[in-house]
Amino acid sequence: MIEEKIKSLEITLPNPPTPAGSYIPAVKTGNLLFISGQIPMENGKVLFTGKVSDDNLETAQKSARMCAINLLAQMKRELGNLDRVARIVRLSGFVNSDPEFYQHPKVINAASDLFFEIFGDKGKHSRIAMGVACLPLNSMTEIDAIIEFSE
Repeated sequence: MIEEKIKSLEITLPNPPTPAGSYIPAVKTGNLLFISGQIPMENGKVLFTGKVSDDNLETAQKSARMCAINLLAQMKRELGNLDRVARIVRLSGFVNSDPEFYQHPKVINAASDLFFEIFGDKGKHSRIAMGVACLPLNSMTEIDAIIEFSE
């Protein structure tokens, strides 16, 4: 059902990105899945790079949406079936922003809104959205997630 919803939104899940450092992409403990930070990467290439400012807010939102799509790809790899997602518990969103940029929530909303659209009430989550001085591979955004899943 969830994967049909994703297809109806014309989203194709990519192969989940591999870690760029000394960590694993996800950890399951109990009925929680902790997914490491995802950047807007596809086929080994970062799609959105550079500092976020008021001038490129829409591009930054596309970057955050791509991070969410990579989070979905990691969920699918770990759970096998996205219908096992019981709840999106929390997102932590990081924005590679100019010092004068203050619209971090508007950037990360693109990821939050996608999860609301796909999962409905199960997609409602707690969240943090913050600006940072830089991100790995000069990515515009990075988002990690905590997911509750069912057996």
